[in-house]
Amino acid sequence: MEQEKMPIIDALIKHQQKRPVSFHVPGHKFGTVIGEIPDNFRTILSYDATEITGLDDFHSPEGAILEAQTLLTKLYGSKKSYFLVNGSTAGNLAMISSSFQKEDIVLVQRNCHKSIIHGLMLANIRPVFLEPEYDKKTKSPAGVSLDTLKLALERFPNAKGLILIYPSYYGVSYPIKELIDYAHQKDCIVLVDEAHGPHLVLGDPFPPSALSMGADMVVQSAHKMLPAMTMGSFFHVGTERPSLEKVEFYLSLFQSSSPSYPIMASLDAARQYLALIKEEDVAFTLEERERFVEWLQKEKDLQVAVSEFPYDPLKLIVRSPNSDGFQLKKDIETAGVFPELADPYQVLFTLPLLKEGNRIFYQQAKEAIARVTITERNVRPVELPALSHSKVSSVPVSFENWKEKDKRWVKLSEAEGSISAAMIIPYPPGIPLLMMGERVTKEKIDFIEELVARGAHIQGDHQLNEGFIAVY
Repeated sequence: MEQEKMPIIDALIKHQQKRPVSFHVPGHKFGTVIGEIPDNFRTILSYDATEITGLDDFHSPEGAILEAQTLLTKLYGSKKSYFLVNGSTAGNLAMISSSFQKEDIVLVQRNCHKSIIHGLMLANIRPVFLEPEYDKKTKSPAGVSLDTLKLALERFPNAKGLILIYPSYYGVSYPIKELIDYAHQKDCIVLVDEAHGPHLVLGDPFPPSALSMGADMVVQSAHKMLPAMTMGSFFHVGTERPSLEKVEFYLSLFQSSSPSYPIMASLDAARQYLALIKEEDVAFTLEERERFVEWLQKEKDLQVAVSEFPYDPLKLIVRSPNSDGFQLKKDIETAGVFPELADPYQVLFTLPLLKEGNRIFYQQAKEAIARVTITERNVRPVELPALSHSKVSSVPVSFENWKEKDKRWVKLSEAEGSISAAMIIPYPPGIPLLMMGERVTKEKIDFIEELVARGAHIQGDHQLNEGFIAVY
């Protein structure tokens, strides 16, 4: 079977069998010139090569890298697919820059990752934000409705594109095909940040991939849901609309000229792992998940939230009836178990895609969680505020102009009505609660104060621990 091949890994192994002497970068010389480090780390360095004879060229592939990316293209059925070694961030930047020109109006799902915002800033795009629907069961934003998209295109008929996030960080999906089809009818290119969906190509019981539903370009974080190294991602061109010449130019622009071979090798292996998944493996994965859920409910009196929308079973939302999400996360971590994230209501577990018979993961998880004592912590409920001011909104200060404006620091409690001069980003998931140029509302002030009080990690240019925020 063609998909059994791992061309990059094979090339690295073949090179190592030559017992090479390195008079090239990197300076550790395949791990032979380095201080006292563990042997298993030294093994990684023995495969940390560079673009030399026999190992191909990441930015102009003709050998093993080209073969590996061709296998990726065939697996996903795309027009052309690429490896990303600078994460999905590089892919999002390349999607945006290759699709739009300065001052283009682009419709953007408001619960987007910060890398989307950064891409809009770099390209000087005029974003129009679409407020997602709220999933009451998971207490998280889901996807944009068709009615919201139609309203946006009525108000902004000259929009050049639509940027969607699918599925959400919490694994929640929505009817994305009707959005893609309608946007195409209005001559909009559709870009999808599918960071949490590289495994959706497997089909039922997983939600369908945006790539299979006609998206023009899709970026996926292989390192999030597949066994790839951190920063390893996939980039797919799905239709004839994007210019491959522009795409490849911007992929080269936003990625390192010294690409990581361990990351590339892990992407090669992750692609093979996914391609060889069988129905029996998926069934086993779901069975192990259900056993784990039943154990959590019985042994730890924890609750599991199920979305009102179709959702990814590899995401597990867990709650304690007696505590908030931040405290529950702290309790679980005392046993060496680290969830993906916490919010005021719950913790999120990202589960593995298993091969049949691999029971070790959940056995170890149960042994560790069995030692956890759940702290009772009475906290008042808090509701997630709307991300945008309305279903369709634009920022009053453009990305082009914000750099020229002076900012000042004010007390967060007194910032209502001001224009934010910074992005306030609870991380993870990396979705800006406030963006530069957005108006500060009372409900967002209240929510930010709650996050700070409960110990949430927040990125951005802020002094929230002292109670201040930057505004224009």
